[in-house]
Amino acid sequence: MPSFEKMFQTPAQPVFSGTKSRFRLTSALVPVVLAPALLVGGCQKKQAPPAPMPQGVEVLTLHKQAVTLETSLPGRTSPYEQAQIRPQVSGVIVSRDFQQGADVKAGQQLFQIFSAPYQAAYDQAHASLLNAQAAATRAEGQLRRYRPLAAAHAVSSQDYDNTLATAKQAEAQVEQAKANLESAAVNLNYTHVRAPIDGRIGRTLYTQGTLLTAGQTQPIAVVTRLDPVYVDVNLAATDMLRLKRELASGQIERQGDDAAAVGLTLEDESSFPAKGKLELSEVTVDPATGTLVMRAVFPNPDHLLLSGMFVHAHIREGLDPNALLVPQVAVQRDSKGSPYVMVVDGENKVQMRTIKTSRTIKDSWLVTDGVKEGDRIVVSGLQKIRPGVKVAPQESSSGSAGKAE
Repeated sequence: MPSFEKMFQTPAQPVFSGTKSRFRLTSALVPVVLAPALLVGGCQKKQAPPAPMPQGVEVLTLHKQAVTLETSLPGRTSPYEQAQIRPQVSGVIVSRDFQQGADVKAGQQLFQIFSAPYQAAYDQAHASLLNAQAAATRAEGQLRRYRPLAAAHAVSSQDYDNTLATAKQAEAQVEQAKANLESAAVNLNYTHVRAPIDGRIGRTLYTQGTLLTAGQTQPIAVVTRLDPVYVDVNLAATDMLRLKRELASGQIERQGDDAAAVGLTLEDESSFPAKGKLELSEVTVDPATGTLVMRAVFPNPDHLLLSGMFVHAHIREGLDPNALLVPQVAVQRDSKGSPYVMVVDGENKVQMRTIKTSRTIKDSWLVTDGVKEGDRIVVSGLQKIRPGVKVAPQESSSGSAGKAE
């Protein structure tokens, strides 16, 4: 094989064949032409792709602030007193003596039931009493006459004993007649249907001419006392224990004798002007829900609160001057249910922080551990980041997020 130098120096020779000519290139020259192209291609390195731009996220810088702590509990109003009025005797309504929806007083007549049969029964019982009293007087007189005769043995002991028994029977008949008269008087009085308590009477479906039955299941009227009024709320057992400790330490505002003060918000978000107080709690906890019913009582002189209204009760627990509030949208939970947030450090890298939450205040969590003042919490773009990546943080435009009013 010719050397590399000779191959390079050997010129291409033309070849003639007859009248036609063809230029033929020596096959040894081909590697010399291709080798430089292969060397150039092998020396080029593959360039790395450009680094991705940091993901833009919105952050909220935490600042300590004074926050009023309170427990808000949904509940319903219930009447302080309520009387469902049912007839105690049967009869036809003669008159209805009240205005529906009006306030009534205890003892005020509401209905009048036809009383003639009961008046007759009363008169009959009264006559029976008089007859029994007359018989008792006669028997007593005979006993007085027999007593000295029996002592002188002028009458037999048998006759005296019979006279004594007759006198006692007549006395018993007088007592029975008195009881019958009293029963007749009670039934006669029941024909006047009266309000048992002060309150407001609702609508009724019973009018003049309606036949009533003694002890019927459906009430003919309902009288409800509206001042004061109860508010019943469901409270978790753990919160109840915390409230009791705070009340004992004086942290909770008091109303009256060692009772926690309670505020009220109505369904239209307006505040009820008067404060109430916690009056009692159930003695047992519902094992299915872990809650118990607590009852607050509120003054209601204007009858603004009606039975069955939905309300929110608020128990103020004092002021936390160094509270850290984290928006609820920034708090996530891991597979174990533990809450955590994403924090942007000084190098704009994302860190995951497990936190401890105490309670919700409006749209934020009150955080007691895991973050500190000055931390930048990611509040938007959480789906596009992970711990360790670098981001381009921008302060959240909603500067009021996480702040208490």
